[in-house]
Amino acid sequence: MKFLNKLERKFGKYAIHNLMYYIIILYGFGFLLAWFGGDFYYQYLSLDASKILQGQIWRIVTFLIQPPSTSLLFVVFALYLYYMIGSSLENTWGAFRFNLYFFTGVLLHVIVAILLYLFTGRVYLLGTSYINMSLFFAFAALYPNMEFLLFFVLPIKVKWLAILDAVFFAVSIVGGFIGGSPATSIAAIISLGNFLMFYFATRNYQRVSPKEIQRKKKYKREIHASTSGPKHKCAVCGRTELDGDNLEFRFCTKCDGSYEYCQDHLFTHEHIKKH
Repeated sequence: MKFLNKLERKFGKYAIHNLMYYIIILYGFGFLLAWFGGDFYYQYLSLDASKILQGQIWRIVTFLIQPPSTSLLFVVFALYLYYMIGSSLENTWGAFRFNLYFFTGVLLHVIVAILLYLFTGRVYLLGTSYINMSLFFAFAALYPNMEFLLFFVLPIKVKWLAILDAVFFAVSIVGGFIGGSPATSIAAIISLGNFLMFYFATRNYQRVSPKEIQRKKKYKREIHASTSGPKHKCAVCGRTELDGDNLEFRFCTKCDGSYEYCQDHLFTHEHIKKH
């Protein structure tokens, strides 16, 4: 967390604001290119590690224009969803951290594609679909109880959709290796790893420390005392439940009147009798 804060203070001014808006424009251009450009994307723009090492370094950036689908209806729905999720994350995290999350995923795709080519001699054309789908995990971590209308009718919480997304990732990873499309599996693993790395790096672990838990308990006791006052009070020593979490109080049935005592004085006090 402190490391990210330092990075943001130093490089935050270079962050691209409303990043998802520009990404959506790139996808729109990629969609038109897929419809009218034939194989132009795969020949000159895709993440082909062999071509990158031959000098076509623009592919490091241009592979981003690959659209999530070539179906007009699906791509409109997907781009709207991506924009909504991306904008929400940027509003919550800030432009710098959203930039960092997205471009870290992109950089990991480039690095892994090149390393795989160097070590195996095979070209794996990794796309951006799983980068975008991993954004939903981050969104669900921030807004687990927000509801979406599934099929525009059925309300369902984001956390349940995130579980479905996780199942889809798992099926894609296993199916890719078994079905002969390892590029799909690799892209899914990279995107999932990027989310997990960013998620655990930005967690606030201080809130679960013993010191913080004790501080919260003390704060609750003080708030309770200032608003409603103690509910129990020992008639002998005057202690209340606010003086300790382990104190217990009981009424004495042998005393005339409603007299309450703590566990230390319940059996040792002098009974009060009214004549």
